[in-house]
Amino acid sequence: MQPAIIDMVDLTNVRALKNLLTAHGMRPNKAFGQNFLIDRNILKKIVQAAEIMPEDEVLEVGAGTGVLTRELAQQARRVVAVEIERDMLTLLAQTTRSYPHVELIARNLLFLNPSEVFGQTPYKLVANLPYYITAPTFRHFLENPNPPRILVVMVQWEVAQRIIAEPGDLSLLAISVQFYGRPHIIARVPAQSFYPAPKVDSAILRIDVHEQAPLSHDERDRFFKVVQAGFSEKRKQLHNSLTHGLHYKNELIRGWMSEASIDSSRRAETLSIEEWIRLWRTIDQATRTDPQTPQ
Repeated sequence: MQPAIIDMVDLTNVRALKNLLTAHGMRPNKAFGQNFLIDRNILKKIVQAAEIMPEDEVLEVGAGTGVLTRELAQQARRVVAVEIERDMLTLLAQTTRSYPHVELIARNLLFLNPSEVFGQTPYKLVANLPYYITAPTFRHFLENPNPPRILVVMVQWEVAQRIIAEPGDLSLLAISVQFYGRPHIIARVPAQSFYPAPKVDSAILRIDVHEQAPLSHDERDRFFKVVQAGFSEKRKQLHNSLTHGLHYKNELIRGWMSEASIDSSRRAETLSIEEWIRLWRTIDQATRTDPQTPQ
């Protein structure tokens, strides 16, 4: 198939997509979580959710065939598309060749430093994320010195529900996202919107990133150490989880929780981010003021 013809292929048309892949000796690669979006209405919802402006710079990770890349390129000033699979990257170069402001990067998205790509310029992240790498992707980009202003990503429906959960049903993943921004679900996406169809539905998730994270970079590492300890044994009361996770005596943990005005019988999923920060400050101050605190 000639490059000029590939430019015109409707990548949401299943028959055309299959023919294109076959012509290049390719098929969806399960190892890379390749499920190609074939629903144009969903595609439009993703772009609309990102509120792309003509001056925007956009990062797309896991660009695949370029079905989303081309839509973004029609709206944004610059689109940086990241793809690791070599054959797919070759195809992507052909499907996006009509857009000179699309830049392709061959790299594992977790080894991409957006500060090297965008400097301090604001950008938006828009992507159809492979299910197996969702949580690491959020952490990688949200913790960066120059995080995206907005993330609009396709994730597994159940994962999206976990991320937007409120105190009482919070998880480590939810706190890891909500610490940095405000997430909400734009739309549910049925499995049939993809080729091949995954076994579960997906969701378009938008995260509006806070202008400034609640804690400094160094403080965040210590904060999440406490949160991770709290969720290390979710079925236990929080004082027990923290005792085992932080390796301090139980009476110390109980005392710190009392000082932070948090009932020691509560469980990790019930604490709000504000309560976690308050508890962390109490523990951090006590352990840093007195390094000889018995463990």
